[in-house]
Amino acid sequence: MGKRIIFTGGSGKAGRHVVPYLLERGHQVLNIDLVPLDHPGVNTLAADLTDSGQAFNALSMHFGFDGLETGRGPAPVDAVVHFAAVPRILIRPDNVTFAANTVSTYNVIEAAVKLGIRKIVIASSETTYGVCFAEGDKDYHSFPLTEDYDVDPMDSYGLSKVVNEKTARAFAMRSGADIYALRIGNVIEPHEYDRFPAFIADPPSRKRNAWSYIDARDLGQIVHRCVETDGLGFQVFNAVNDTITAWEPTRPFLERWAPRTPITAEIGEFDAPISNRKIRDVLGFREEHDWRRYVPKP
Repeated sequence: MGKRIIFTGGSGKAGRHVVPYLLERGHQVLNIDLVPLDHPGVNTLAADLTDSGQAFNALSMHFGFDGLETGRGPAPVDAVVHFAAVPRILIRPDNVTFAANTVSTYNVIEAAVKLGIRKIVIASSETTYGVCFAEGDKDYHSFPLTEDYDVDPMDSYGLSKVVNEKTARAFAMRSGADIYALRIGNVIEPHEYDRFPAFIADPPSRKRNAWSYIDARDLGQIVHRCVETDGLGFQVFNAVNDTITAWEPTRPFLERWAPRTPITAEIGEFDAPISNRKIRDVLGFREEHDWRRYVPKP
């Protein structure tokens, strides 16, 4: 049965693919964003989530005019998916990025918990692994990158995502709600696969993304599975596709292009260096959009 989902940031690069995926699975969605989402059946509520009053109100409103017909006030919300954020560094000043991302996440989680919403999914990031926006050429500690990695970003965006994970953990412990943090890889939209030949031809250019990615449509599946899977408490999940963005098998590729980083655990022949084993084993994720379907082998 479909659920009532509030989605923040649904007009962004990832959200505009995830929201339709959720609708196709029978869910109802209210989008909270500063920019409208042009999609039938989805109302966009403009709200500044760094304001706790706006966040609380946004999570406790009708999804649309049809809600008025019941005469019983806004219907209960089953889940909140929080993707709204300053999406990377170098868009806003660093202090603004950090403050906006951490305060909005705190406000959304607090409002959801106090309103009795028992499922919250937040967007964390591959940047928590510390290399994506690092100063200079930084090496990963080890491969594969798993959810128990000692995350150590030095930038305002990645640091905000680490803080958000800790915020989520605190509220999950306090309330008993399920709060899942997705460490989302480099989001690839369907029209962007023409970029992959250049990625493959220049391996160092993809080190900051750990030669991994997430198809925006497969991210929709991950969010759907999070919404449908209850009882896990606080969890962190890597949200990436299955395979490395290289034609060469993973281990020899990493030995060549990341020689100072040890491989300390099992890694499959073409596994992505950011491991998605946990979402496959725990949530039942099954990739539908391997980049090799869309990029011809030379």
